[in-house]
Amino acid sequence: MRKSSGGLPDITTLQRVPEHLTYPLRRDGVDPVAALAAQRSADPVHAIGDILGIKIWLVSGHEEAKSVLADATSYSNDIRHLLGNRKQDGAEGVGGLGFTDAPDHTRLRGVLTPEFTMRRLRRLEEGIDQIVERALDDMEAEARAGDGTVDLVDRFGFQIPFQVICELLGMPEEVREEFHELGIARFDISDEAGGAGGAFGAATETRTFLIDTVTAQRTDPGDGLLGEIIRTHGEEFDDVELGGLADGLFLGGYETSAAMLSMGAYVLTQNPEAYRLLREGTPAEVNGVVEEMLRYLCPVQIAFPRFAKEEHELFGHTVAKGDVVIVSLSGANRDPKAMPNPEQFDLRNTETMHFAFGHGMHRCVGAELARMELRAALVGLARRFPDLQMATEDLDELGFRNLSIVYGLDRLPVRLAGATVPA
Repeated sequence: MRKSSGGLPDITTLQRVPEHLTYPLRRDGVDPVAALAAQRSADPVHAIGDILGIKIWLVSGHEEAKSVLADATSYSNDIRHLLGNRKQDGAEGVGGLGFTDAPDHTRLRGVLTPEFTMRRLRRLEEGIDQIVERALDDMEAEARAGDGTVDLVDRFGFQIPFQVICELLGMPEEVREEFHELGIARFDISDEAGGAGGAFGAATETRTFLIDTVTAQRTDPGDGLLGEIIRTHGEEFDDVELGGLADGLFLGGYETSAAMLSMGAYVLTQNPEAYRLLREGTPAEVNGVVEEMLRYLCPVQIAFPRFAKEEHELFGHTVAKGDVVIVSLSGANRDPKAMPNPEQFDLRNTETMHFAFGHGMHRCVGAELARMELRAALVGLARRFPDLQMATEDLDELGFRNLSIVYGLDRLPVRLAGATVPA
């Protein structure tokens, strides 16, 4: 990373994340690396290093994470001071909910919240069920036409949430495949992908898509959420603001759910009792499986960074004004002080609060939609393919991502075995 010509730090020039800062983003299979648990045990609030002279704190304990995520007084989410002197409007800027403070955050979230109440979401259930059934039909057809195996990442993990979010937003068919590629690229901060700079570039391209879509729908609002917001709130927001809102929904509603479905299917092949409950259990038992899966897998590994507004004490440590506080969501979800057997996929843990959707003011606005989608997709998979099996024993073939803010799989070859008639 370097400073801009005006002397301000510019995070978009960072081509390589220093190795000692990467362990919160690394995993061993689906499990966070041992170094994260060791650090949490030694001290759940720890200064892990600095970038451009800015101290970075890692919070990895359950109680400590809850405190930081709920604190909108001590911290700001506004990252613009780390973008140098670059243009910070249009697609080059940052926005949406994750990097915005009140009152702008309150104003923007107020537009979305009514659209994600349970009453409003129920109207989406039939469409989600249809998307799931089409995906399962396509998987079965591919398996029968070939050797009986399919890649669940492509056919299940990607297809379902991607179609759901595109239908929700009202995205035209012709841009959906390019959207898919950008969704993966913007979370990848590995050296091969260009570090933080590469992720920032992919994010800019995604926002450009969405801003252009908003502009087009100004004169001809579509049937999706974007069209509805334009009709009801269009005069209150410009295209960039609405594009930022749509970008946040795309981030929260696609890549994270895709990772959950793919890794969730993998975990289910290792846990036949949980798979049986999805197929035969009560709604409460199905919810229990989904909640434990969210806690255990937590694909969003760290929360949006928090910037200390003033010097303050944080669980025995002095955090200076301007320091960055990073919350490890995956680490907090595995805290043994908060639950028994945190490193195991254990259905007895379902009463424990988890941070898969964050917490506090910046908690994911689409959390209930994600839950609805996960239940529909995983129950559909379990009922249609009760004998689902891994098609390889070599975990290297699964393509666990090396260094990504949203962790996931790139491949998951499975045998569908004896398919059943949909219930």
